[in-house]
Amino acid sequence: MSGKHLIVTLIGLPGSGKTTVGRQLARRLQVPFLDSDQILEQRLGCSIRAYFEAEGEERFRDMEEQVIEDLSQSALGVLSTGGGVVLRPENRKRLHTRTTVAYLRASPEDLYRRLRHDTQRPLLQVADPLSRLRELFELRDPLYLEAAHFVIETGRPSVVSQVNKIMMQLELDELKASPGSA
Repeated sequence: MSGKHLIVTLIGLPGSGKTTVGRQLARRLQVPFLDSDQILEQRLGCSIRAYFEAEGEERFRDMEEQVIEDLSQSALGVLSTGGGVVLRPENRKRLHTRTTVAYLRASPEDLYRRLRHDTQRPLLQVADPLSRLRELFELRDPLYLEAAHFVIETGRPSVVSQVNKIMMQLELDELKASPGSA
């Protein structure tokens, strides 16, 4: 696809469906599925939560940035990223210039419904997770929009519906990229 290695990178808040949609999309496109958080955990030798608690967010973001650098240069497939990947300007730029970025956008309320029983996400282990999700949305939404080539509003549609929307967007982008071939 127009010289890019990765076909699609999925970004969005925790619980927006990046992993679930990413797996299905990779299957449809017949390419590998990559999860930057899983790759990060393999490199760290422990869970992200444990690393976060032991080393702090700054060290974690350094490691995450290196994973994004490596994957965005050499990988082929669909990449699901951690929710905070857009906090570093370098990550936003790398992903936007080297991959096609889809922002899976969900409201804090929808995310809270999906995540209220999840104990694995370090940033949500707080007294008021809904307020935390609202803060994260306010802070990160403009960053996701900056990095994204297109936005998929997740709301409550099925995973298949979201994958179809991404596939249609990719086909439109491909048509735009090759003028005269229509």
